[in-house]
Amino acid sequence: MTKIIKYPEMLSPRERVLRTFAFEPVDRVPIDYYANPGIHSRLAAALGVDAEGDGVLEALGVDFRGIWPDYTGPVLFPELPDRLVHPFYGYYSRWVEHEGGGYWDYCDFPLLNAEPERIAEFPVASPDWFDYEGIPAMLKRCDRYALYFGSAGLVDVLNATGRVMGTQQTLINIATHDEATLRYINRRLDMELSIMERVLEKAKGRIDFVWMGEDLGTQRAPMISPKLYRQTLRPMHQRFIDLAKAYDLPVMMHCCGSSSWAFEDFIEMGVSAVDTLQPEAVDMEPVSIAQRFGGRLVFHGAMSTTGALTYGTEQDVVRDAREILAAYMPTRGYCFSPTHMIQNNTPVRNIVAMYNAAH
Repeated sequence: MTKIIKYPEMLSPRERVLRTFAFEPVDRVPIDYYANPGIHSRLAAALGVDAEGDGVLEALGVDFRGIWPDYTGPVLFPELPDRLVHPFYGYYSRWVEHEGGGYWDYCDFPLLNAEPERIAEFPVASPDWFDYEGIPAMLKRCDRYALYFGSAGLVDVLNATGRVMGTQQTLINIATHDEATLRYINRRLDMELSIMERVLEKAKGRIDFVWMGEDLGTQRAPMISPKLYRQTLRPMHQRFIDLAKAYDLPVMMHCCGSSSWAFEDFIEMGVSAVDTLQPEAVDMEPVSIAQRFGGRLVFHGAMSTTGALTYGTEQDVVRDAREILAAYMPTRGYCFSPTHMIQNNTPVRNIVAMYNAAH
C-alpha cells in the first residue's frame, strides 16, 4: 500500500488556512486536491482507502472542504439519450473515451444561435429550490477544516454561459453587449447570489472564505480585453465580493491561464486570494508572481497538471514541487494545490511524490 509520509503538526487544518490567509507563520503549507474520477479511484486504491467519502482527502492531508446546498427543485430540462443534463444550469455533456479513461464533455448547447426570445425564456432555478436545512449537518462533518462556500465555478460568467451557448457565441454576445444574453447571465447570477446569501446566513461564523471564478486567460494572453472585463464582468464579480465582505469573509478567485493582468483589479475589488497560477502560462512565472503580489494576495495552486506531474518522473515532480514551494512559501501566503483537476493519464506514483514533497 502506498503511503503519504506526514510529520507532527501543531495546527488544525482550519487554523493553518486562516493563518495563511493572514500571512502568519504555519507549521506546513495548507494542502488542497482535486482530480478526475478515474485517477481519483486509482489513487484511492493505491492509498488503501475508499474512493467515496473523504478517505483520499484525509490520506493526503487536505485542509479544505467546501459546501453547496443540495438541489431539491423540479426537473427543468429534458433528458436526451446518451447525455447528462445539469439539473439547474441546463447544460448537456456526453462521454468521450480516451486512452487514459474518459470524461464528460459539454455538447449540444441549447442556446447556440438562439433567438432573443429563446434566451429570455431559458429556465433559471429559483433559490427556493435548494436544501438550506441540510447546511448544519455539512458544517458538522467539516468542523476541523477550512470551509469555503462556492467553487471555481461560482459566477464564472464565460464558462457557465459557454456551456449552454458555446464559447464562441458567448464571447461574441458579451463583446457586442447582446441584451438578451446579458439579461440571462444576470438572472443566473441573481440565483447564485441569493443562494450564497442564504448559506452564509445559515452558516454565519463558520464559513471561512468564498471561492468564485472566472477564466480570463488563454495560455498566451487575456481571454477578453481588460476594457471589456472592467466594463462588463467586473461589476458582476463585485456583487459577490461585496456580499462576502458584508459577512467579513475573504474571497478566492479562480482564474486560469495568463491572468496576472487582472490581479491588480482583483486587489482593488477586495479579492484576497487567487487560484490556479498555471506556471506554464505567459506572465505566470512563480518567482515573478510572488515578487509582484506577495503579501497582497494569497496564492493557491501552481502545481501544473500538464507538465511533470503527468509526463515526468517522480524525481521531476519533486523538483517542480520544491521550486514552487521555494517561490511562494516566503510570502507566507501559499496553499499547495494542483492547477486543475488531476487528469486520468497521470501516474499515481507521481501524485504520491507530489504530496509527499509538500509534507
